Amino acid sequence: MVNRDEDPGQAASRLTGRPVTGGRAVPGSPAEVLLDGGTAVMVKRGDAPGAVRAEVAGLRWLAAADAVRVPAVLGHDEHWMVSERVPAGQPGPAAALRFGRALAALHAAGAPHFGAPPPGGPEEAYIGLAPMRNAPGADWPRWYAEHRVLPYVRGAVDRGTLSPAEAAVFERVCDRLPDLAGPAEPPARLHGDLWNGNVLWGADGEVRLIDPAAHGGHRETDLAMLELFGCPHLERVLAGYEEAAPTAGGRRERVGMHQLFPLLVHAVLFGRGYAERALAAARDALAR
Repeated sequence: MVNRDEDPGQAASRLTGRPVTGGRAVPGSPAEVLLDGGTAVMVKRGDAPGAVRAEVAGLRWLAAADAVRVPAVLGHDEHWMVSERVPAGQPGPAAALRFGRALAALHAAGAPHFGAPPPGGPEEAYIGLAPMRNAPGADWPRWYAEHRVLPYVRGAVDRGTLSPAEAAVFERVCDRLPDLAGPAEPPARLHGDLWNGNVLWGADGEVRLIDPAAHGGHRETDLAMLELFGCPHLERVLAGYEEAAPTAGGRRERVGMHQLFPLLVHAVLFGRGYAERALAAARDALAR
């Protein structure tokens, strides 16, 4: 039986079978722990049901594409995950270009359907601290509306972050999604929470991705999320992507539509400021 009161060092030792020789005290999770032999690892705790299983399955699904690098998972159970620590480096244009090409290869690895969870991952997953349901769909506009926009609109209304009248704006966007979505594309293998904080620029000049909310989706959603909060050398990342796998014409006009998902998640978690940004993106989409 797992002792849920154990600390990160105890969890790391139990899950890797190696003694712990030190660590760095940091608030919250993840924590950095030093194993015998000088191996530094990251130890992350997740108490929400299925959260660790979803993250581990996501990391392994991304790694299986042999495209973008991810930290190796060294051990896990239902409450803890131990992964390799990536020595940090500085963002650079060459690494950004390689990252863009690798991201295109990740997306091209595909998924069985829109909403597909990673193999072994739960249907009821998470994006950050928010629930995210991986329900299957064959038609991207309908699936995006039903499982990536409207659930978070309802959540924001329930919390008083959006008014019912404002919710109707998103409903109108959802009605128009078949016309706004651009050419149909096959399901892509998405990281799913690709903001700059989940992009690690390694000391070896290579990018790793962490904290996925991996699922089958539209590849432009990952690209739009990467743009949402800024990313170093973003133009080089996008140039590498377009060189490897050009997107359909009009992608720039679709960015706001794809950003509705992460903005509404943030509105549910963090309040009104993100709701206003989501409303602005929705109204811009309706004005097209």
